[in-house]
Amino acid sequence: MKTEEVGDTRKATLMACAVRAECRYGSHFAQAFLGEKWIPCAPKNVASARRFVRDVAADWEVDGEVREIAELLTSELVTNALSHGSSGVSARDAIRVTVSREKELMIVDVHDSCVAIPRMRRADYLGVSGRGLPIVQNLSHNWGWTLNPAGKSVWFQLLAWP
Repeated sequence: MKTEEVGDTRKATLMACAVRAECRYGSHFAQAFLGEKWIPCAPKNVASARRFVRDVAADWEVDGEVREIAELLTSELVTNALSHGSSGVSARDAIRVTVSREKELMIVDVHDSCVAIPRMRRADYLGVSGRGLPIVQNLSHNWGWTLNPAGKSVWFQLLAWP
């Protein structure tokens, strides 16, 4: 990526963050923002993202089983962001993990700079990949992805406060 393109990407990211922050704290916004963590694009940082989501869930008194599921699904999405969403991205760039609440739902978003749409794959019986999104689909209340000016976010919802 050229230096000029990196600068444009960073500007777009900052603009998207400003817009999201404006919406996040407005009185009309039904979603409560609980936490945010930026991690460098390196496989060793998946554990950091898991701990962050687990700690936020514990702080907000989410049931232990739901915390464990949130931790597992976060691991799957961050691993996917590193494997598929950060190709051609330097380790200086980051993945952003956010946790929010909308009524009884805990929402975890994993943001990366890639605009490639996530897709389900059929895993080979003995294969080591291709199971992440099916796990997210089967264990979450809902999941999906959203394109934005700075890339995309893949998110899941869990029933955390019934």
